Parts: sequence; structure tokens; C-alpha cells
Amino acid sequence: MDRHTFTDAVGAPHELAAQAGLEILAAGGNAVDAAIAANAVQGVVAPETCGIGGDLFALVWRPGLAEPLTLNASGPAGSNARIEELAGESDIPLAHPLSVTVPGCVAGWEALAAECGRMPLADLLAPAIRLATDGFPASAEMATAFSRRESQLGTQASASDIYEEGTAPIEGQLVRRRMLAQTLTELTDGGARAFYQGPAGRAIVEAVGGRITPDDLASYRPDWVTPLQLDVFGRTGWTIPPNSQGYLTLAATAIFEQLDAPADPVDPEYVHLLIESYRSVAGGRDQLVSDPSTAASTAELLGEDLLADLRRDIDRSRAGRWPAPARQVEGTAYLCAVDRDGIGISLMQSNFHGIGSGIGAGAAGFFLHNRGAGFTLEPGHRNVLAPGRRPLHTLAPTLWTRDGGLELILGTRGGHQQPQLLAQVAAHVFHCGLTPGAAQEVPRWTTRATAPHTTSTIAVENRMPAATVEALRQGGHEVTKGGAYEGGWGPVSMIHVLPSGLRVAAADPRVATAAAAVR
Repeated sequence: MDRHTFTDAVGAPHELAAQAGLEILAAGGNAVDAAIAANAVQGVVAPETCGIGGDLFALVWRPGLAEPLTLNASGPAGSNARIEELAGESDIPLAHPLSVTVPGCVAGWEALAAECGRMPLADLLAPAIRLATDGFPASAEMATAFSRRESQLGTQASASDIYEEGTAPIEGQLVRRRMLAQTLTELTDGGARAFYQGPAGRAIVEAVGGRITPDDLASYRPDWVTPLQLDVFGRTGWTIPPNSQGYLTLAATAIFEQLDAPADPVDPEYVHLLIESYRSVAGGRDQLVSDPSTAASTAELLGEDLLADLRRDIDRSRAGRWPAPARQVEGTAYLCAVDRDGIGISLMQSNFHGIGSGIGAGAAGFFLHNRGAGFTLEPGHRNVLAPGRRPLHTLAPTLWTRDGGLELILGTRGGHQQPQLLAQVAAHVFHCGLTPGAAQEVPRWTTRATAPHTTSTIAVENRMPAATVEALRQGGHEVTKGGAYEGGWGPVSMIHVLPSGLRVAAADPRVATAAAAVR
């Protein structure tokens, strides 16, 4: 169901996060303030998605600017990260200390608040501190995540509040995170410096055995960067440049737009062409995306001739053989907000693999991400693990403008699946003309990354019409069916700004805690 407002709107993966955003807006904050507050609460009440031990990316639209302000608050590998330590491994183990890179979230909050916000960080973190202190009911997702990893996390000091009764919380059980509340309070008093150079920073260094050093933390700064952009569907799509994989959403939708597909989102030809548009670009990701200093150029990612060549190789009736990126999983939160003044923010924050590395920051009360698992161990590769380098990042928020004004803010969790999910929803809204609520209800598909130059193996929600599934199979796609609403294929959050100024938001039915709050 769509929700409308003429003033403020917030989209978040958890209703308590969305409520915090509205609370800040009601107190006079803007959309950026609301997103920071919502993000802080999300990390408290849903640590299986994000937290201050992870990274952050954001696109901020301010009326009157030619492009969104774009923040890369992802962190590099530590100064003592040595690839030789993993000799004999094919990939970086998800629970290894080398999977932990400098967490950029807190520095990202401070940068956003200073450049774009109206309220002090102490006010923005107050809802999160209150919930961490007074408690909140565990969601089904949180209960499941901590039950699955109880053997790894249950004895760690950082998790003692969550396993207070000696076992993982059950759905609805009151959870208090007093250690995290203390860490957030220290942050409100001393800013990012207190986090990176105080008790939390010392806990990080100790937790990873010195692979990240005190100097790594003290010197870390997020970067304001130039966004990637591409004209698609009569709009301009904006996303994060590498080390993000965000270009895939823009490339796939640009190819699809030129294929003259029908405007029915469950028509077999529509679904086939959208799948093939994504598959045609996705396979190159692992060879193109890396630290900004070594990543491929914009022309190599979104060049007009490149996209035209890929489009010509798409068969309108048969699945092609395309390379496939490595499969990655994710624990991520996507949040968005638009305020009464037209400021909008598209923000993503992540632990990467669910709760992350499972390495806790001691008495600081939070968990460290394992974003370093996005590196490769292949010598000479542009994305090889190296001190001071940022890894390939799956976080890929988007923002869409039309005639110089904000039209849509769109993002989702989902690891490598993010761009394909966003390409689907963007096409449903812009090509088919669906409202956000209707677009959320369309059955989704995902491609499965297998061997290079593979045939098409996809999964679809079982609400996909039988005739569409059969036509895809006849066209060479190997199709398996999932549930009616696959929880891992979202939650997609979006806010659509209509020409009248009306804001339209809709929560994703795939995740029970997802919320679209309006004021």
C-alpha cells in the first residue's frame, strides 16, 4: 500500500528506525538528520543488518545543486594487513581478522551532520541511546540471526547484553544493549575522534590483533566524491562510483530502456529482457570494481559504445551466455528520507555478512564487519588485499532526478543482488508507470552467480505467473521457484516525489519490520 505526505517521509528496514527519523523531523531536523538517527537506531535494534562497526555510503540531494552530494565512508584495510598471512586460502575467511577493514560509519555520520544536517549529533543519537538503555523487543530476524551464530558470539563480551539469559533472545523478548549505549554516549560527547581514538578504537585494534593500527583509525576520513550518473527513462540516475558496484543498476536499466520491452512487469518478454540486460553487465564487475585508485574508468563502466555493444548481443527470445560475478551475501540496512524542503538522502550502512565477521569490539558492545572479504587474494589483481586499499563494495544506493528536481530515492540490501533488485523496481516505476506500492508487489527474480560464461540460472518468487515461468524456461532460462515473498530479496525502500510535490512511499512486504513512515 502506498503512503502519501506533503511534508516528510522516511523509509527504513525497521519500524523503530523509521519512527526515530520522524521524531527528528518533528524536532526540526532535516532529511539527513533523520537518516542518521534512523541509522543509529537500526544498528541498535537490528545488529544483524548494520552497526557502528561497518561502512556507510550516502547520496544527498539539496535543491539548487546540479548533482547530489556523494559520500564514500567505507574504510581501508589496516596497515598491518598482509596477504601472506592467508597463503593457501582461495578467499578471505569471513571470520578472519583480515576480513575487518576500518569501519567508516561513525566518521560518515559526522561528515553528513557537519555538511548537510541541522542538529547536533548528540540529538540525533538520543533515540538510539534511549532504546539501547531501556530496551526493545527482539524481531524475528534478530532472534534467528543470533541463534544461528550463538556458538561464535555467545561467549564474547560484546554480545553479553544480547545473550543476557545465556541464550539468544526469542522474538518479542526485551533486549538492552547497555555497553553500546555507553559507546554511543561517548560519541555524542567527543564526536568521531572519541570513537576512533577512545575506548572503542582501542577495542577494535585489540580485536583484530593489531592488523588495524591506532594510526589507521586516527587518520581515517571519509571522502566526498563525484557521483556516477546516466540518463535513463527520461531521468538521470545517480549512484556511488567504485569501490561500489552501483554502476550496475544504471548500466542494466540503460540497456533495458533501449530494448522496447512491453510495459507489463510480468510479461515474459519484459522479464526476459530485464534479466538479460542485467546479466550482460554483471559479469564484468569483479574485474572492474576496486579501490577508487585502481578501479575502472567511467567509460569502462558506463560508456555509450560499451552499453550499445552489450545491447546488440542480447537475443530477444533466448537466454545468452554471460560471465557471472562471484556470489556474495550481505547484512545491510538501506534508509531514505525526504523532508518538507525537498532535501533527500539515499543512505546505506552495512556489516556485510549478516552480523559481520562475528568479531566483537569487547566492552564497546558492537560487532565488526567483514567487508574485507570483498578483496581478492589474486596477486596483481586491481582488487587484491593491500594495506590502505578499500575493497569491492556491494553497497549501491541510488537517487533519481528529472528536470533538475528530485523524483525517486531507491535502495535495498541484498549483497550482489542489490543492482538487479533495484533495476527491477526502477523499471517497474519508470517504464511501467507503477506506484511504489504496486512496484513492491511485483514478483521478483534473482540471477544465480555460477561459473563464468554460464547459461541463465534464475530463481523467481512463486507468485510469478505460470505462463511467464514456462516462457522463460522455453527461452533457455533454468528457473527455480522460491517463496511468495522472499525475505532476502529486500527490503527495497523508496520515496517517490511526484510533480505536485506529493511524496509517495511504500514498505516492502518481504520483511516484517520494514516501514515507510510519513508525516
